[in-house]
Amino acid sequence: MGFRPGMSELIIVLVIVLLLFGASRLPKLMGSMGKGIKEFRQGVSNLDEEEKKGPKTRSKTRSRSKKA
Repeated sequence: MGFRPGMSELIIVLVIVLLLFGASRLPKLMGSMGKGIKEFRQGVSNLDEEEKKGPKTRSKTRSRSKKA
């Protein structure tokens, strides 16, 4: 069972973030968080693609890196 925040909790968190970082730094903070999430999703999708290719492809790339 997980905790799911309601609307009032989210508003409180947003107000605290606004007070901590200020209105001028908030867009930069959100932009960098968005970039981080985007990179994370790309990494996960790359892992999924490698997993679909099968173990033969992954073992070849590993053996090449060991020789170098």
